[in-house]
Amino acid sequence: MLMAGIELNSAAFDDHEVIPRRYTKDGEDLSPPLTWSGVPAGTAELALLCEDPDAQSGTFVHWLVTGIAPTSGGVAAGQTPAGGLPRTNGYHQEGWGGPHPPQGDRPHRYFFRLYALPEPLVLPDEPSADQVHRAVDRSQLASGTLVGLYQR
Repeated sequence: MLMAGIELNSAAFDDHEVIPRRYTKDGEDLSPPLTWSGVPAGTAELALLCEDPDAQSGTFVHWLVTGIAPTSGGVAAGQTPAGGLPRTNGYHQEGWGGPHPPQGDRPHRYFFRLYALPEPLVLPDEPSADQVHRAVDRSQLASGTLVGLYQR
């Protein structure tokens, strides 16, 4: 089955480009602005995940928001998407936790992924990136990915 794609973009950085400092723990630690389009009919909710697969301890969750309104179309910097429920990130805090890779590491990749889901996503309280992937891989209608880079 060919899956439709969601177009995911940011006014703050282009795909595979550097995430500006203000959106990191070194700056204001604001979540970056995002826009999306191409959400398919039949979507009950959107889920947004930002993860760093280059983290030394394994894939690190920087942002997880579930229950996002399918009609939302985007989110402003420092905000939670419409209807969204901010979940616990890898810093054990709710909502966005910006990039903060070890000093001197090569640039880390931050994958922002938006999933269109036919029913509400069921996850444990502090889900790992793997748990999120397993949950959405079973049922997603479409997804979109935007990759940002950051190094200190």
